Amino acid sequence: MNKYLRQLFTAVVALFVILGLSSTIIMAVRANALNNDPRNARSLYHQLGAYRGAILASDGTVMAKSEPVNDAFKYLRTYSNGPLYAPVTGFFSINQTADRGLEASRSMLLNGEADSLIWQRAKAMLTGTTNQGASIETSIDPKLQQVAYDQLGTRDGAAVAIEVNTGRILAMVSTPSYDPNKLATHDAKAASQAYNELSAGQNSPLINRATSQLYPPGSTFKTIVASAALETGDYQTDTKIPAGSSYTLPGTATQLPNDEAQGDGVNGQISLQEAVAWSSNTAFAQLGVKLGASKVSDMAAKLGFGSTIIIDGTESTGTPMTATASTFPSDPTDDKLALASIGQGDTTATPLQMAMVAQAIANNGKLMQPTLVDRVRAADLTVLSQTKPQTMANAFSKDSADKLTTMMESVVTEANPQLAIDGIKVAAKTGTAQIGTDNSAIDGWVIGFAPADNPQIAVAVLVHNTDVHGSLAAGPIMRAMMQEALQQ
Repeated sequence: MNKYLRQLFTAVVALFVILGLSSTIIMAVRANALNNDPRNARSLYHQLGAYRGAILASDGTVMAKSEPVNDAFKYLRTYSNGPLYAPVTGFFSINQTADRGLEASRSMLLNGEADSLIWQRAKAMLTGTTNQGASIETSIDPKLQQVAYDQLGTRDGAAVAIEVNTGRILAMVSTPSYDPNKLATHDAKAASQAYNELSAGQNSPLINRATSQLYPPGSTFKTIVASAALETGDYQTDTKIPAGSSYTLPGTATQLPNDEAQGDGVNGQISLQEAVAWSSNTAFAQLGVKLGASKVSDMAAKLGFGSTIIIDGTESTGTPMTATASTFPSDPTDDKLALASIGQGDTTATPLQMAMVAQAIANNGKLMQPTLVDRVRAADLTVLSQTKPQTMANAFSKDSADKLTTMMESVVTEANPQLAIDGIKVAAKTGTAQIGTDNSAIDGWVIGFAPADNPQIAVAVLVHNTDVHGSLAAGPIMRAMMQEALQQ
């Protein structure tokens, strides 16, 4: 009898242990996943019935807030100037899980369910008041965001501005954009129809082109090859390197030309500075091959290539906001390495990634972690968290950064004087990447920073599927953004 009782006791204990483990997994480990499951109707009513905190720009401008309404959900999420801020805020919808922007990355804080708000929830319960979510204060500069948005207009593209010394994202624009209010409506049928229309096709405006779309970076990538060369110690700004009017890709009969005759050099040679200034394809294709894939790839990796970049949030606050990993080919043949070294072929990047490259050059070779949130406040205005600048990598030396700055200044003073700003030194690198069937279209790029002698703002602009060089398509947008930022 005792034997059977012991077996029964053991079985009961085992069942309690299993129950405890499963409850722990459901309540802790899988809590976010279950709450975000669109099939969870109770979670949907719970979230929509909560007073969700506001999302604010750096000057206090309200980008998103919850307003009381007389329906079963109690509160309606509204977005002021929705298309302008959509890449930052994302959307909160009745029938689509918040899966992008700050609505997703800070969801648990916004809806008041984060662990850091436990005392506020307890207070609300004891006093019988409505529990309110935290407010999110971002680094976005509304005026700078508006300038970038207006300048891009109806074109397909993106613009990113970063504060050089901190990594704070001052502007992040993606066009075409969308109005999150159409997805936030409590009319489930209308919200579903709007989502289906917005999400259809490869050119969906729901795609944040600044962080989630990869493009060949064209000649902006030459800054990375130049930094790899400088770091070897074998190259200076005046070092002569092979150039020429045309270069035969190794092992092929394919000829690679230059866009500008000045990029040909003299007698097949050109200085590294002139190669940057005039964006010599023949010089950088040969330089990339001479350096070797390992050196170029290592430098690209130090600057963020090959890694998904977390912009905001953690698993405990929601669904982290990330940027797709930019790519540089692994173990390419010399012909592919030559193309990759001029930002073509298998080299791809997000606009955020290229803004980070400009930021690192401007910051003496120090790559900063990009951030969107300055601080989080509880409903009683208590600061729950404050973002501090973090270094991602020391990509290259100050000496190399200084030389790169000098070379990028010559891009403006020699080849592209239309990018100059009166009284301010500008450092830039343009890019014109060939895309489409038979290279029939262009991705126009520019990256840069200003003032070059005391950098404050780093910018990257992409105009997709255009028909003019990057200096003409993206250049004026960068210039306008710099002017706006530096006059404040």
